[in-house]
Amino acid sequence: MRVFVTGASGWVGSALLPELISAGHDVVGLARSDEGAARVEARGATVLRGDLTDLDGLAKAAAEADGVVHLAFVHDWSGAVDPGAVDRAAVAAMLEPLEGSGKPFVGTSGTLGLSHGGAVALETDVPDPQIAARRQGAADVVASAARGIRASAVRLAPSVHGENDFGFVPSLIEIARQKGVSGYVGDGANRWTGVHRLDAGRLFRLALEQAEPGTWWHGVENEGYAFREIAEAIGRGLGVPTAPVEEAQAAEHFGWMSGFVGMDSPASHAITTEKLGWEPTQPGLLDDLAAGFYFRR
Repeated sequence: MRVFVTGASGWVGSALLPELISAGHDVVGLARSDEGAARVEARGATVLRGDLTDLDGLAKAAAEADGVVHLAFVHDWSGAVDPGAVDRAAVAAMLEPLEGSGKPFVGTSGTLGLSHGGAVALETDVPDPQIAARRQGAADVVASAARGIRASAVRLAPSVHGENDFGFVPSLIEIARQKGVSGYVGDGANRWTGVHRLDAGRLFRLALEQAEPGTWWHGVENEGYAFREIAEAIGRGLGVPTAPVEEAQAAEHFGWMSGFVGMDSPASHAITTEKLGWEPTQPGLLDDLAAGFYFRR
């Protein structure tokens, strides 16, 4: 297939490109900077310069492709733009030329906040798309199956980990470094899932190749780690104590992450394994934390 990938130079995209190329696909990767374009080219893909606001360019690239994987997202919470609105407009532009084609389109969402009442979130669970900005675009993707598109979406764990990670875990490490203690909220029994970026890249390839229309898939390595275990691994890596943080003090201690660290978000990948044959094969989150590279400055 000729596959158009947005976010091709990003954290997951840079893992997906070699997956696709080694499987025999031709890849066109969207890049908005010279640095991003160089990373896309270095992985053997053709570069399309542009970003998610170039709706005509996105529509043309999608129309010329045999399949699309949409990974890019505008992570700008300054108020200058509406990330959710940008994403939905980009998704709409790419879906329109694929209507009635039966071509695959894979979107991206997350598992954080999907679970309720301690239940393990399943691929068949349908969340309220208004809860998080990125879910709106992913819901639009999956709904487009009714328009003759082989549309699906992958929900990723909150920690897509690996060397050079720049997401939630490095932020938690920096907070623990600054505070001199690695904290968790309450008893720390709430669960967070993880997935290695290479496993995530492979899952997107499998969804592109095999997913039935209107389906969701879970990129999680297990049902979840107790958040306390993650905090303890960070404490060991930094050589600082681990301690509970009262819920009333969470905002002061964790700052912008306070709304996430106390969430209980277990999720299963059983259906993903059954239907797509995907199993995590890379090191788990705690293994990566034990390896030491997260703590190099």
